[in-house]
Amino acid sequence: MPHGVTVRHNFESGHRLPHLPGKCQSLHGHSWWAEVTAEAPALDSGLGVEFGPFKKQLRRWIDEHLDHGLMLGPDDPLLAVLMPYGTKIHQVPGWPTVENVAALIARVAQDALRDLVHAPGARVTHVKISETHVNAATWSAE
Repeated sequence: MPHGVTVRHNFESGHRLPHLPGKCQSLHGHSWWAEVTAEAPALDSGLGVEFGPFKKQLRRWIDEHLDHGLMLGPDDPLLAVLMPYGTKIHQVPGWPTVENVAALIARVAQDALRDLVHAPGARVTHVKISETHVNAATWSAE
């Protein structure tokens, strides 16, 4: 797909991975970066993906669901403890590993793209999620 746009956005969020050995079992936070690329095989009137609305919709979802909140797995016992206090929690399918967060953002971005003006065949092709300056995971379309 020769034509693409990439949107970047950052968010602050806590998570924990109690199913894995090591220090990530503890509740902790990161300054995350999401980088999402959508591509189209050809331009339609000079446009592959309408950049502004795509960026706005993706950033809105991240800010509403992830920023200054917690990402927990659906089986995490902390859910029952924290939810009665109005804690902002997003349940990540499986556990909130950086790989699963990349897959989550890919689904959100693809859903956003469906509602926007774009060239025929445009789709989300790549997501990179950085949880620190040195750790990142990617998701790529098949």
